[in-house]
Amino acid sequence: MRILVTGARGFIGKNLIAELKNKGYTDIFEFDIDTDPSLFDPYCKEANFVFHLAGVNRPKEQSEFMEGNFGFTSILLDTLKRNNNNCPVMISSSTQAVLDNTYGKSKKAGEELLISYSKKTGNKVLIYRFPNVFGKWCRPNYNSVVATFCNNIAHDLPITVNDPNVVMNLVYIDDVVKELINALNGKENSVGDFCEVPVVHTITLGEIVDMIYSFKNSREERSIPNMSDEFAKKLYSTYLSYLPTSQFSYPLKMNIDNRGSFTEFIKTPDRGQVSINISKAGIAKGNHWHHTKCEKFLVVSGSGVVKLRKIDSDEVVEYFVSGEKLEVVDIPTGYTHSIINTGDTDMVTVMWANEQFDKDKPDTIFLEVENAEAKANDNIRNAS
Repeated sequence: MRILVTGARGFIGKNLIAELKNKGYTDIFEFDIDTDPSLFDPYCKEANFVFHLAGVNRPKEQSEFMEGNFGFTSILLDTLKRNNNNCPVMISSSTQAVLDNTYGKSKKAGEELLISYSKKTGNKVLIYRFPNVFGKWCRPNYNSVVATFCNNIAHDLPITVNDPNVVMNLVYIDDVVKELINALNGKENSVGDFCEVPVVHTITLGEIVDMIYSFKNSREERSIPNMSDEFAKKLYSTYLSYLPTSQFSYPLKMNIDNRGSFTEFIKTPDRGQVSINISKAGIAKGNHWHHTKCEKFLVVSGSGVVKLRKIDSDEVVEYFVSGEKLEVVDIPTGYTHSIINTGDTDMVTVMWANEQFDKDKPDTIFLEVENAEAKANDNIRNAS
């Protein structure tokens, strides 16, 4: 399979080519505005499939819309015909093709040219009317409001929102690429005379802005968005791709004392909280129980013992843990528990709780695991 991609260095082109290569396609003809023009004819002669992604979105002159979106499409189709190449051709159009503006008219003209080409030659054509596309590698301050907002907010630059109530239809770049590769394999999602990306997200401009600002604030709040929300997950990944390289890392507040430290790592609205606990040698932490809060302990470095006792029982259950053998210990409700560093070095424990810590409702009741009464009963039993 020899694949010609026009607009190869554009937003969709770069993402598509990267995934084609991931899937093992090696004969990819990458053509862009700065490609040697002499390569275009042999590319059109040898291609088995054409992804026509080249186009003009933000020209200096309005006339460039028609030149780029209609004129180059005409050159492409003429070159294919001259080389007697009847391979399928996919064209990147826009939902604005139905609007009465210069850009929409140029896209509509490109569509009509392709339809006429198919009727005359019998060759397969695929016309994709994309709504707003967002994702990594999209150029900010160009033709994507999502890219502009993500970039500016990540770089502490101002943004302009004329009407937060504007409703937007968006498709995510990975969903676009998946659909285009399906089309390459003859499994395009056809809707009438056109093709569509099946996953479309509808949301207001104001909601997008609020969400992006929440991503920025999430570092201080040690939170991440609800990843069960598909749009939030995709937008968060997009936002991170616009971070300055100097800001990939961020500090956490370590609560340090003579016993070690406790640091909140991640808080989620629906899956609880993850923290990192470091205990010095010989130190015991815990000796408390919870009504509703449950936890998971995972020692990743050092060694120790987790002790648990049901609050109305004298029986102490012990689990010996070590970074040499990763093992999760569940901490059920109604069990007072402690974790003790039995080694000579710091013990590092990843701790998960099913809810975020609320200082007004901590649900943490102090009670020693090995209390005096329990120890006395053990002595009596041992003596008898």
